[in-house]
Amino acid sequence: MKTNTVLVFDLDDTLYNEIDFLKSAFSEIALKIGKIVSVESSVVYNQMLACFYNKENVFEDIINRHNLSISINELLDIYRNHNPKLELSKDRVEVLNELKCKGIVLGLMTDGRSKQQRSKIEALKLNTWISEILISEEFGTEKPNINNYKHFENLFGKAKYYYIGDNVKKDFITPNKLGWVTICLKNNGLNIHKQDISLIDKKYLAKYTINELPELLNIISY
Repeated sequence: MKTNTVLVFDLDDTLYNEIDFLKSAFSEIALKIGKIVSVESSVVYNQMLACFYNKENVFEDIINRHNLSISINELLDIYRNHNPKLELSKDRVEVLNELKCKGIVLGLMTDGRSKQQRSKIEALKLNTWISEILISEEFGTEKPNINNYKHFENLFGKAKYYYIGDNVKKDFITPNKLGWVTICLKNNGLNIHKQDISLIDKKYLAKYTINELPELLNIISY
């Protein structure tokens, strides 16, 4: 049975951990560099990951370390355009199945480059559940632009709208203004970007904060 409920998800660090995309890209780059310099790709991969966690310039370091003639832009190109090895966690799959089973319309709104975000969506098989996907590069504006959120209202009409994301700087301020129910997934320690709410104005904060995605099932009204 269809409901008049629309739930729009963020992608990175909401439906999957963005660090997994980074690791997938680093693995691909390490494989290429390993062949060039005759070093085990696992060694190169671990060097890159160590640089990342030390907040160093990963590509600059790896080029200098191995005296490579490859450019930073070439490595960036691999990072952005590789086919990522990603999969949804079991709890994500269960939540998406439950929501779809209840007849809730599911959307996805993500900022980023079209090719990169589309490759993530395909790897995660999100088209199985998601009815409408909005990617900022394709749409022309990024969150928190009101047009990005109004797109879903214009498409699905009168309904109860929910937005779930993780970025307190841009995800929730606009849907709060529009009267959507906003839900923030708390950083589980793996997020690439920090989630510091101590200096954030209240209008930027979500109405609800959850520790695990399945908790949103207790918030959604069917």
